[in-house]
Amino acid sequence: MDVQRIRQDFPILFQEVNDELLIYLDNAATTQKPKQVIEAIEKYYTHDNANVHRGVHTLSERATRQYEEARESVRAFIHAQSTKEVIFTKGTTTSLNWLAYSLGDLVVEAGDEIYITPLEHHSNIVPWQQLAKRKKAHLHYLPLTKDGSVDLEAAKEAISQKGKILAVTHVSNVLGTTNPIKELAGLIHAVGGYIVVDGAQSAPHLPVDVQALDIDFFAFSGHKMSGPTGIGVLYGKEALLNQMEPVEFGGEMIAFVYEQDATWSELPFKFEGGTPNIAGAIGLKAAIDYLTEIGMDKIATHEQELMAYVLPKMREIEGITIFGPEDPKKHSGIVTFNIDGVHPHDVATGFDMEGIAVRAGHHCAQPLMRYLDVPATTRASFYFYNTLEEADQFLTSLVRVKEFFTNGFI
Repeated sequence: MDVQRIRQDFPILFQEVNDELLIYLDNAATTQKPKQVIEAIEKYYTHDNANVHRGVHTLSERATRQYEEARESVRAFIHAQSTKEVIFTKGTTTSLNWLAYSLGDLVVEAGDEIYITPLEHHSNIVPWQQLAKRKKAHLHYLPLTKDGSVDLEAAKEAISQKGKILAVTHVSNVLGTTNPIKELAGLIHAVGGYIVVDGAQSAPHLPVDVQALDIDFFAFSGHKMSGPTGIGVLYGKEALLNQMEPVEFGGEMIAFVYEQDATWSELPFKFEGGTPNIAGAIGLKAAIDYLTEIGMDKIATHEQELMAYVLPKMREIEGITIFGPEDPKKHSGIVTFNIDGVHPHDVATGFDMEGIAVRAGHHCAQPLMRYLDVPATTRASFYFYNTLEEADQFLTSLVRVKEFFTNGFI
């Protein structure tokens, strides 16, 4: 993989921040966009802009064709069986909220059990909390192993015949650990329940095959995989989606509307009420095409190489606490750490003065912060356009920032 050539497609990377060349290591929050994505969106707005579906004029037909081509690209990217299983949403948060309502209303009754983990992003916690309250169900947290992934043996003990939904992140946005999704799917399916997978941090970084993993539902966002903001995907098995009620109502998602009732359109349209984010879907297709051309296996390998380089060197620096697995191979491009005695916000500010973008805070994972017994952490997250030279500069700046805040000089 020619990273230097790839970087030429990302104009934003060639700017200075605080008189230093930008090093962008906040990819778990959002990723930068290649010019191919930017140009695809611009082309739609300058050449093909029209509303999709039912229009018979040329622009509408062109827009509809591109919108549905995007759906097919998503289907192929995650290896879904049918485009009927691919629903466009605003992002992972919207997808998970829809499931907590529609799937929750379908399968959860009073006294049933819903399982999540301490690893989850708030968007995969709060909707299930609200479902449990609404249905008078019980919300349980599955235990973790020492390296921060779901403990399968403990999960076997915890999941009961009352289990209806297991909602779990594929890759932690804090620790970078990858969960054993296929095995967890088997555990919840054995008691007649369903698995919901937050793929926000896996779809951009790993090859994903929803059929091979036997996932019932999978959610991810375009902006975390070099696509535009405001577009995401909810995958669901067709048989389950057919049983579920839509959450948003209005134009496009109906078949017939009568004075006192209405019927719904077929999949996937019954879940896509109103004018969709057409430009977002087209931009997402361009991003998927871009990632596919590079190769998801190569992206995963590149990130592993960066982790194998960075983590051992970080461990040699006194006064640094690293969270997550000891083995670099178990980190998916994410390294979360603290400098002893220095608040993460100060650490991030210090890095910014060096031209390096990292994230500090609780990372929308307050239960995990309490599990780790820290108020906040600093997170550096790498992607395929980051280089070993940038990794070296990150390590150099880490020492400089540590020295500044502990000894008062650089």
